[in-house]
Order: sequence, then C-alpha cells, then structure tokens
Amino acid sequence: MSRYYPVIGLEVHIELATESKMFCTCPASHFAKNPNTQTCPVCLGLPGAMPYPNIEAIKRTIKLGLALGSTINEHFKFDRKHYFYPDLPKGYQISQYDFPICKGGAWQNSQGKTFRLRRIHLEEDTAKLLHEGEVSLLDYNRSGVPLVELVTEPDFDNVADVVEFLKELQEIVRALGISTADMEKGSMRLEANLSLKKNPADPLPDYKVELKNINSFRFLAAALEYELKRQSEVLDAGDKLTPETRGFDQTKKVTFSQRVKETENDYRYFPEPDIPVFHTTLEEIRVLKETLPVLPKETLGKLLSLGLRADTASVLSADPVALTFFWTALQLDTDQQIGPQTWANLIINKKIDVSQTTPAETLKNLLINQNRDYATVEDTQKICQQVVLANAKAVTDYQNGKVQILGYLIGLVQKELKGTGKIELISEILTNLLQKNG
Repeated sequence: MSRYYPVIGLEVHIELATESKMFCTCPASHFAKNPNTQTCPVCLGLPGAMPYPNIEAIKRTIKLGLALGSTINEHFKFDRKHYFYPDLPKGYQISQYDFPICKGGAWQNSQGKTFRLRRIHLEEDTAKLLHEGEVSLLDYNRSGVPLVELVTEPDFDNVADVVEFLKELQEIVRALGISTADMEKGSMRLEANLSLKKNPADPLPDYKVELKNINSFRFLAAALEYELKRQSEVLDAGDKLTPETRGFDQTKKVTFSQRVKETENDYRYFPEPDIPVFHTTLEEIRVLKETLPVLPKETLGKLLSLGLRADTASVLSADPVALTFFWTALQLDTDQQIGPQTWANLIINKKIDVSQTTPAETLKNLLINQNRDYATVEDTQKICQQVVLANAKAVTDYQNGKVQILGYLIGLVQKELKGTGKIELISEILTNLLQKNG
C-alpha cells in the first residue's frame, strides 16, 4: 500500500444541559421520556409560531469558546439552514453561518503541538428517528434542544491526536458544567471529515469523506482506521474518491455510504428573520470569563503536584463531582492523616460513595478506623503462614501468574483475624511468603 498523509477535521455536537429548549419553553431533558410529550407549536414548526432564543444557552456557548481560546464575536446572528429531512419539522434548522458566537481558538496536545479551531456556533437539535422494520417513527422531544457545534480546522493527521482532543473536550465541557457530554445518551456526537494526500506539502484534496454521528471515541477511532485503509486502496487502484457522507457499522467495523455530501450552496443559508442580531459587550464577556472553573489540564497539574500517580490524577480530574469531594476532603484533612493518594484511591475505587456522604463524615469514620485496635504484627504473621500452608493450590496459582489470588488469600487472613488485620501489612507478609515458597 502506498504512503498517504491523512487530512482530518472534526465536527463535534454537544447538547447543552439547559432547563428549556433553544427557542421555546419546552423541557430540554428528553432522554427516556415518552415520545412526543415535550413539544409545542415552536419546536413542531407549526405556522405562525415564533422562536425566542435561550440566553442561558448563548452564555454556555460563550463559556466554551473562552475555555478554548476563541474570539467571542460582539455581534452575532442566527440563520436558517435548509434541509429536506424528516427530522426537521420546519423544513429548515435555525443555526449560525457567517457570524457565529465564537470564532477561532486552539488546542494543544500532550506533546505541545497546536491544532486550530475554526468556529463554535449554536443551533437547535433535530427530532429523533426510530426505525422499526420498514417503518420510521419520529420523536420530536429532542427537536429544538440547544446544540453547540464545534468545528476544527483540518489539522489532524493521526487517530491518536483525534481521540486525545475529543477526550479532553469532553472533560472541559463537564468541568464547565454546560453539558453532561454523555455519548451513550446522545448528548455528545462525533463526526470527522477525512481525505488523503500524497505529500504533506500538497494542497488540500478536492474531496472529503464525512463520517457521521458516531457515539464513542473507540468507534470513531475504528471508523477512521477503516476509512484510511479503504481510501488508500481506492487511490492505489487508480480510482477517484468523491465527496460523500458515510456511516459506521459498529458490528462489522466498516463504514458504508449514506449519501453524496452536500455543499454550502445546498444549505441555502439566509438570516433568520424572526430573531434580531445579538450584541454583546466586552464587559459581559469579562464577567462570564471570571466564572470559568479551573480547566482539566491545570487541575491535572495540581493533582500531580500533590504526588498522585498519573493514572489516578487523570481519572480524578475527569469527574467534577468526585474532584470537588477530593478537594474538600483535603482541606479538612489538614494534618494529612489520610493523605492525597489514599483519598484519591478511596474515591476512584468506589470505597466512598461521594453522592451519599460528606467529606467531613468520611474523614471522621476513617480516623475512627485508624485508631481502632488492630491485630499485632506477630498475630498477623502467624495467621498468614497458616493460610499459605492450608491453601497450596492458591499458592501454586499465584506463582503461575494468577496474581489476583492474593486478594482471595487476604480475605482468608482477615476472616481468621475477625477483620482486625491491616490490609497493607497482610498484603506485604503474604507477598513475601509466596515469593519464598516459590
């Protein structure tokens, strides 16, 4: 296979977790609701219904732009984007075209390489199509939900950078509190535009293939890998690739053609006549910027500075609720009787249910347990030796690589000690005994 250079740009759709929809007062939370129970004349596109924009959705879009270094346009407007699809009851989508809320911006990967953003704009989501045999049903509960679309420049040339960016974007969105970004529920949907060129210095190819509506990082990576191989084989055969939209079959792990890709002219944009141009001030933007939380990269750096392992810090920084619990616990644990790494381990391993208790209650219980009467080192050593001698098969399994057996042996020791053993001490003694017996 010939060597080609990928050209990848991304489009990410994120549903904003506002109380109401983008242009009406219907509830925006639509997941698992009875079909067509959260609709009104506006989101059904009935004649004479007038849209009125959701200001909170606009503020949340500005926050995302500020977090990613975008320029916030002081003047922006909404436009009509015309489709002929059944999931848009009006026959058009209210979106943004030439004057979006945010323009530009950038992201750096873990190696310091910069990737440019083109725009972040706000629009309304479409209805949901439900296919049952040869019949397609429409659920309009999702129609009109605020939807942010982030568009990158075609700066990506490998799958690893794509996945790294999308994972960090999800973390940023969650840290900002603007969306759950839950891909299983459709609140974050991924699309990629991919083409190949012969040499890095060549101009952009005259085609691009769009991979549409993918709902996991893993599936997008698989779709890109398959598409890179497919396009390379087409070009190697001397054939020409044309613009098209393709889906991804999650079972077969292949992409498949859906339709010829539209151009901007096909969308027939024009300004939304029922919504005036918006004007925002530098002062309003400054106030919103001051409300931004610490972003994931900075949070990760702070966690690492506490001595946490990199994997622990990464998991903790991606969960805003657990992270808040952790910081509060550290503030209470002033003399570090528990310590950062132990707190993090307890939270990540679900030893603490952060939704059902408070850091203060947890600290109190941990300190009580720390001060209880533990079995002596001598008693612990004695029981560990008895357990090892009585469980020859488990010892052999451990020495043959089944290291998870250690947990089973620890449990047996704790049972004999009636729960008074220190886990760390038991683990250390058992490990030494098992290595000696080997």
